[in-house]
Amino acid sequence: MAITVLLSFTACNAQIKNAKTESVKIYGNCGMCENTIEKAGNVKKVAQVDWNKDTKMATLTYDPSKTNQDEILKRIALAGYDSDQFLAPDDVYDNLPGCCQYERVKKTEVILTEVVTDHSMHNHDSTTDAKSETKQEVKELKVVFDNYFALKDALVKSDGNLASAKAKDLLNALNAVQMNQLSNEEHTVWMKVMKDLKFDTEHIEETKDVGHQRDHFNTLSDNMYQLIKVSKQVTPTYYQHCPMANDGKGANWLSKENGVKNPYYGSQMLTCGKTVETIE
Repeated sequence: MAITVLLSFTACNAQIKNAKTESVKIYGNCGMCENTIEKAGNVKKVAQVDWNKDTKMATLTYDPSKTNQDEILKRIALAGYDSDQFLAPDDVYDNLPGCCQYERVKKTEVILTEVVTDHSMHNHDSTTDAKSETKQEVKELKVVFDNYFALKDALVKSDGNLASAKAKDLLNALNAVQMNQLSNEEHTVWMKVMKDLKFDTEHIEETKDVGHQRDHFNTLSDNMYQLIKVSKQVTPTYYQHCPMANDGKGANWLSKENGVKNPYYGSQMLTCGKTVETIE
C-alpha cells in the first residue's frame, strides 16, 4: 500500500509543472477531515494536498506560477480547517460534523485577512492607498467580466464559432485570476463559484452548437452575477431577465447596456426581456 501511495503521489507531481513542495500544519481530527482538507486544497494540475491525520501535517505540492501557499490554505480555511496562517470562519467550523470539530489552538477573529503591504515606510496618505486598492480589485476581475460580455455579444449574434472563441478567452481570464489580489468578499464568492464558472465556460468553448452554449450561459450568468455583486465597478452593469428562455422557466444575463439584446434568442426575439437590477 505504501508503494501504491508513493507512486500516486509521484504521478501527481509529474502532472504539476514546476512543482514546489512545502509542509504546513493544518488542524483536524479524522479521515473525514482528511477528505475535506484535500478536496478543498486540490486543483487539477495546479495544486495537490496530502494531509496526515496523525501528525496534522500537510504536504502542499503546487505550480508557483499559478498559485501559492496562501491561496491553498485560504481554500482549506473556507472549508472549515485552521492553519497557523488562516483561521476558518466560525460558522463554517460550527457546521462541521462533531467528529471533525478539532480543538482550535488559535481563536481569534483574524479570518482570511489579505496579506497587506506595510505602507508605513511610504509617504502615501490613507486616501491614496484606498484608491490604489480599489483600482487593483477592479483590475483583477475586469478582464473576466469583459470577456463574459464579449461572449454574451457573440450569443446575441447567434454565432457559435465566435462564442466558442470568446469562451476560450474567458477561460484564460478565469485561470489567470490571482486570488491573493481579491478583496475578502470577492475571495469568498470566488471560491464558491470558480469551479462552476470554469465548467460552463469549458462546455461553451468545446461546442459550436449555439443551443448548447446558451444552456451553459444560463448557469454561467447566475454565478457571474454573484461575483459581480461583490466587485467594485467603475460603470453600471445591468442584470436582465428573459421570461421565455430556459424552456419557459426564465433566464438571466449581465449587460453593460440598459437596452435589452437577448443572448438566448438573438434576432428571433432580440428585445425580449427587461432590466431587473442595476449593479453599481
